[in-house]
Amino acid sequence: MIKVAIIIGSTRPGRNGEAVAHWVCDLAAKRADAEFELVDIKDFDLPLLDEVLPAAMGQYDGQHTRTWAAKIDSFDAYIFVTPEYNHSTSGVLKNAIDFLYAEWNNKVAGFVSYGVSGGTRAVEHLRLIMGELQVADVRAQVTLSLLTDFENYSVFKPAAQQEDALTVMFDQVIAWGEALRPLRH
Repeated sequence: MIKVAIIIGSTRPGRNGEAVAHWVCDLAAKRADAEFELVDIKDFDLPLLDEVLPAAMGQYDGQHTRTWAAKIDSFDAYIFVTPEYNHSTSGVLKNAIDFLYAEWNNKVAGFVSYGVSGGTRAVEHLRLIMGELQVADVRAQVTLSLLTDFENYSVFKPAAQQEDALTVMFDQVIAWGEALRPLRH
């Protein structure tokens, strides 16, 4: 059975991503075809990228990097819960991704995004980043609008069809995670 990280891609006070990630986790808990774990990058207290050597070398000086690397390496797949800030993902998520390289390779990613336009532009940037890290990304994604899936831009109340979109994304992430297993082992 594959292990899937649900990564909260914001550390902002009052962030919407925490409620969204818990919704993803609650729906994931109903499945028996994968193990899911919530990973909050806020818990890792990563500074701005401070490693001397490029991540591709895999030689990490900082204990914070080694701890982050061990956590990310323990998964077969990722679901990124990302806000859209200024037509992109959050700086803190990009920073967390950039700390590592091999730990991401030959795995799969799905995306749950939120913003005024559903966070689609943030996901487009993440798809480019994932390609460079040798992470396959699935087509299905969940796009949550601050206008229709949140009350007053802050209370998460997803429209009914969002659960169906999430189910399709789960199905694709799990199928691709299983298909890529031979490359990881």
